[in-house]
Amino acid sequence: MVHHTPHDRRASRALRTTAVTAATALTLTLGLTNAAAAPQSAPKSALQPTSQSAPAATQAATRPGDIVKYSPTSFHPLPGQPTRTRAWHMEYRSTTAKGTPNVVSGTVIVPDDGRTGPRPLVTYAVGTVGLADACAPSAGFPKGTTVEANLIQQLTARGWAVAVTDYEGLGTPGDHTYTVGRAEGQAVLDAARAAQRLPGAVRAGVTADSPVGIMGYSQGGQASGWAAELHGTYAPELKVKGTATGGVPADLLKVADFNNGNVGAGLILMAAVGQDTAFPELDLAKYLNAKGRHYVDFMKRNCVAINTVAGLFKKISDVTVKNPLDEADWQRRLHESDLGTRRPDAPVFLYHGTLDELIPYGVGKQLRADWCAKGADVRWTTIPLGEHVIGAIAGAVPAANWLAERFAGKAADGNCG
Repeated sequence: MVHHTPHDRRASRALRTTAVTAATALTLTLGLTNAAAAPQSAPKSALQPTSQSAPAATQAATRPGDIVKYSPTSFHPLPGQPTRTRAWHMEYRSTTAKGTPNVVSGTVIVPDDGRTGPRPLVTYAVGTVGLADACAPSAGFPKGTTVEANLIQQLTARGWAVAVTDYEGLGTPGDHTYTVGRAEGQAVLDAARAAQRLPGAVRAGVTADSPVGIMGYSQGGQASGWAAELHGTYAPELKVKGTATGGVPADLLKVADFNNGNVGAGLILMAAVGQDTAFPELDLAKYLNAKGRHYVDFMKRNCVAINTVAGLFKKISDVTVKNPLDEADWQRRLHESDLGTRRPDAPVFLYHGTLDELIPYGVGKQLRADWCAKGADVRWTTIPLGEHVIGAIAGAVPAANWLAERFAGKAADGNCG
């Protein structure tokens, strides 16, 4: 018989409450989004906390994961909803897809529970939010408008710290390198490093000895999958115990073909913008017609809910004079973001809805096959009749439970065989 302490019962009630809250919020959106549109001309300075920044010595740091500056912020799953947490907005050093240094923003959230010993840390990758700076998760946390905050609260209710990257180009200079897998994965790993170097988080038990979990869905599934594959070579010092990843766009060309003229058509153009940002030599502009140029400008100024509606059922041919995805250089760069080419060095919990209308179920199955073929320890979970958002909701608690077992030192239960 398992005996539950009062703390266990309180945590269980908190998890049930936040799960219901998450379900309510997520079903109001199409995809995992910050539902608000970005202001047409919001200055970057208005998106950052204005309180204290890091000491000058910290600002001079140069390693990936080093903090450039930080300041207190707040974490609200819904507008005005209190949480027993402390949070910091930060800018930290990371690496582009081409291997050059960059600076990425993010948020570290720690339960305000008095704990000082090493606590688990989850580096969390959000799903698609958009291309404008105001869509960044860190911009929405203080206002309670970052939808996945409801899922993140389930993690802090367990006593875990959470680091949330904004990814390259959201809340920092430049455009967002949306769907560029290597840049995303590095930003996810470096967010964990930064959390372990943030003074307030360190005092609250986020240290180099903290067991680390990686988690994400949708775009976050791509980012967390890349973090899992890169961990051993890019950030081997992190004590990664496992990765929980779902709705993963593991093959961008297959995802683009699936969404061409479909409900997720707007995401194709957003992804083209992201790839062009990371690799300017692709020269997206020469492929766009007047309508395409208009949509690119529009999408850079708005968040994903509006962008998705604007792009509903459009075809690539509607916005281009020539399809860039037919070109060898575009195909080569898109394939560079494929997952399944490297073995994650820690166990993986991989899940996907059978009726996913944005990321084909077959893409998730193929990723499972590719990782298993490389000897990875994969627990594959199918969500029957689950479309994209339902997959996120239904998979969140089982994914977190699986991470909890890894943090507790239990052996993984892969089902590759």
